[in-house]
Amino acid sequence: MTTPSVENIASLVDHLAATIPNRDALVVPRSGSCRRITFRQLQRETHRLADGLRQSGLDHGDRVLVMVPFGIEFVTLTFALFRIGAVPVLIDPGLDRKQVLTSIENVAPTGFIGVPMAHLARLVYRRHFKSVTQWVTVGRRWLWSGITLRSLRARGGRDAVPVATRPDDPAAILFTSGSTGPPKGVLYTHRMFTLQVEKIKQLYGITIGEVDLPTFPLFGLFGVGLGMTCVLPDMDPTRPAKVNPENILGPIKQFNITSSFGSPALWDTVARYCIEHGRNLEPLKRILIAGAPVPGSLLERFDRILAPDAKVHTPYGATEALPVCSIERREVVDETWTRTQEGAGTCVGKPVEGVDLRILHITDDPIPEWNASLEAAPGTIGEIAVSGPWVTRQYAVLDEANRLSKIKEGERTWHRMGDVGYLDEQGRLWFCGRKSHRIETETGSLFTIVCEAIFNRLPEVRRSALVGVGRKGQQIPVVVVELHDPPSIKDPAVKTRLLAELLELGSANPVTRPIDMVLFHPGFPVDIRHNAKINREKLADWAAVKLADR
Repeated sequence: MTTPSVENIASLVDHLAATIPNRDALVVPRSGSCRRITFRQLQRETHRLADGLRQSGLDHGDRVLVMVPFGIEFVTLTFALFRIGAVPVLIDPGLDRKQVLTSIENVAPTGFIGVPMAHLARLVYRRHFKSVTQWVTVGRRWLWSGITLRSLRARGGRDAVPVATRPDDPAAILFTSGSTGPPKGVLYTHRMFTLQVEKIKQLYGITIGEVDLPTFPLFGLFGVGLGMTCVLPDMDPTRPAKVNPENILGPIKQFNITSSFGSPALWDTVARYCIEHGRNLEPLKRILIAGAPVPGSLLERFDRILAPDAKVHTPYGATEALPVCSIERREVVDETWTRTQEGAGTCVGKPVEGVDLRILHITDDPIPEWNASLEAAPGTIGEIAVSGPWVTRQYAVLDEANRLSKIKEGERTWHRMGDVGYLDEQGRLWFCGRKSHRIETETGSLFTIVCEAIFNRLPEVRRSALVGVGRKGQQIPVVVVELHDPPSIKDPAVKTRLLAELLELGSANPVTRPIDMVLFHPGFPVDIRHNAKINREKLADWAAVKLADR
C-alpha cells in the first residue's frame, strides 16, 4: 500500500482514516487512565478544529506558535493547522527563557495556541509576543480573553475541510535545539514533509498498522503520518536521560510495541536498567537512535536485551535535513566500532537514496555559489554539505544563518551541515565532530569525535569532551572527562592513576598525541532536546577558568 500523492501533509490523515479507520492513531496511558483516538476520530477532530480555526480568523500562511504538551491535543491541533495552510511554529519548551523569547520575537507569529501557563508568559513578556493578534487557550482561561479549545471545537463544523495549499507552500517552522549557537527556525514545505515521511517508511520498512513508542514529539507526528499507532510514554521529553525505564518497558510489553525512536541518552538509561534487572525489550523489532553520535558500547548492549532479528538504526541528519545517512548496529559492532576507538571518527553509513553529499574544504566564510574548487580531496576531513528533495532550503528568519549555511548551484540548494567528516572507500560517511568545535592549534586542527573516542576507551570514563583554550590558531587542547563515578576522584590515588592512564592513552595514538591536558568534570552540560549533545562551549569556558586558576 503506497502513500497517495498529496499537496498537504494533513491529507495523510484522510488516507489513513479511509484505510484503517478503527485502528488507534494515538494512545496515552497514564496511571489509572488511558486516552485513545482512532484514525477516523483523528480525521473528524482535525476537520472540526480546522474549521474552528478558520472561523476564528486564522488562515493560510499565518504563523501560529504552538505551546502545548505532546499529546492528543498537540497532534490534532497541528494537523488542523496543516490542513488550513497555517504554519505551526514549534519551539523546544526546554530551551532557556531568553532563547525561547528571542525565537518567538524573531519569527513573529500572528497566532498563538497554548496551555494556561504559556498564556501567562505571553502576558508577562508582552514585548516578545507583540505580533500575536489571535490566541487559543488549551484549558481554562485565567486573566485573558480569546477562545478556548473547547469553544473552538464547538464552533467547528462536521463537514470535511478541504486543503488549500501547494506542495511548496510553507508547512511548519521547526526550531533547532540551540546546542551550537542560537536556535534557528527551519522552514519546511508540505512537499518536504511528504517526501520525508515516504523516505523514512521505505528506508526502515515501516508498515501501516505497526505500534510505535515515540519519545520525541516530532517523531510522534511522523509516526501518525506513517500509519502507526503511537503510544505516548509517561516522560518529560525535555529530560530523556532522566526517564523512568519502567515507563518505557511497561508500554512496550502492554501494547506490543514494534518500533521506537529515542536519543542515545534515553536508550543508554533503558539498556543499563534492562541488563541490571534482567529485563528485555521484546517485542520491539526496530529502534531508531539519533540526536548525537551513538557509541558502539551502547549498541553492543542491545545483543542482550533485543530479539535476534531486531534492528537498531542510527540515522544521521539534523532538523534541516533528515535522513541524510543511516547505518544498522551490526555493521557498527562488527566492522566500524574498532576503527572508531582508534581515532577514525564515527561511521554513520552511506547517504540514503535521493541525498547528494559532498565534502568541502573547511571554512567559516559564507559560500554564495557552488564551484568545483570547494570540494576536498577524497578521504580528507572536511565540511559536510548535502542536497536533496527533503533538505530544507532556508531558515524562516535570520538572514545571516541562511548566508552561512546555504550554497546555491543553479536551482539547487546545498545545506552546510555544520559538521565535519569524510567518505571512506565504500562511500560511507565518517562523522568527526562539529565544525565550530574543531581545535586549531599552532600545529594543526584537532576534531572532537575523533579524539574523544580514544579517551573514552578507559572503562571508568562515561564520556569525554575535547575543548580549546585560547585564540584560534594558538589553542591549547584540553580533554575534559566525566566519569561513571564522579566522586571517585576525591581519592587522590584514584585521580592520579586515572590521569596517568588517560595521558598514556592519548600519547599512544598520533591523533591525540598533541593533547597533554586532562580535567575532570562532575557532569557535562548537554542539550535539552536529546540530553546527548555536549555543550562544549560551556566546557571550554569552564576549562579556561580552571587553567587560569592553576
